[in-house]
Amino acid sequence: MSRSAEQLYEEAGAQFAPALARLARAVEKNPEKARDLEQEMHCVLWTSLARFKGDCALKTWVYRVAHNVAADHVARAARGPQKVPLDEVEALPDCSDVENEAGEALALAQVGELVRRLPAIDAQVIVLWLEGESAAEIAEITGLSPGAVSVRVHRIKALLADYFASPHLTGDSA
Repeated sequence: MSRSAEQLYEEAGAQFAPALARLARAVEKNPEKARDLEQEMHCVLWTSLARFKGDCALKTWVYRVAHNVAADHVARAARGPQKVPLDEVEALPDCSDVENEAGEALALAQVGELVRRLPAIDAQVIVLWLEGESAAEIAEITGLSPGAVSVRVHRIKALLADYFASPHLTGDSA
C-alpha cells in the first residue's frame, strides 16, 4: 500500500524539519531570509512528494530536494546585486569572553559563518556530515562520489581546524 503525498510530507516533516531549518541557517545568514528559505524548502518538498516513487529512501529525497532549493538560493544570491560591500561585512565574533557557554556559542557562530562562506556544495556536504550522515548517504544526496565526499569533509575539517588554531582568535590587536 503506497503512502499519499500528504502522509509522506507529515513523515518527512516530523523526521527532518529540524535538519532543514539548520540547513537554511547554514546557507543564509539573515534570520528572516533563512526562515523564508526553510519555508521554500518545505513548499518544494510538499509538491515534489507527488513524484516520489520510493526508488530511494525518503531521507535521501528530502535532503536532495532541500539541497537543490539551497543551491538555487545561493545561485540567485550570487547573481543578484550585492547588498553589502565586502569591506562592510561584519567580522566574526570576538573571542574575548572566556565563559564556556559564551565560548561555545561564539565557536558555533564562527563555524556557521565559515560554512556560509564555503561554496554551496561544500556547505551542503559539511552540514549533512554534521547531521550524522555517512559519506555514502551524502553522495547519494549530492550526486558526488563517496570518495569525493570523504575528501571534501576532510578538507573542510582541516580548514576549520586551521582557522581555530590561528592566533587571530584571541582578539588581541597588539
